[in-house]
Amino acid sequence: MATDLFQELLLDHYKNPRNNGAFENPDFSCGEANPSCGDSILMQGVVNNGTLTNIRFTGQGCVLNQATASMLTEKIKGKTLNEILALDTAFIEDLVGSKLGPNRLRCALLPLQALQNGIKSYKKKKE
Repeated sequence: MATDLFQELLLDHYKNPRNNGAFENPDFSCGEANPSCGDSILMQGVVNNGTLTNIRFTGQGCVLNQATASMLTEKIKGKTLNEILALDTAFIEDLVGSKLGPNRLRCALLPLQALQNGIKSYKKKKE
């Protein structure tokens, strides 16, 4: 039953992605791709006083990849950059409601990797 609800949620986020699109002047922008399956994602963020105040993404990929990107953007808005950098595989599996095998996990982790790499670059520039 719970799995069905998560599958419906994933499909809803895939068909109606939240925070989809691009910013004209983001504080950071970072893309990642998985050449083995064709998933690609670009995460862009706006930062104010060490807090992510706005986030957007663009990309193409499987349902899991795109839905995870959409769900992730909803969960992290308003969090500090350090809180976001601390997110891990367990967070993503909780977000999608399932333990994932290695191939599916790569699809789901791609948005988080792009986001965290963008934040790391942003922080490096600010130092």
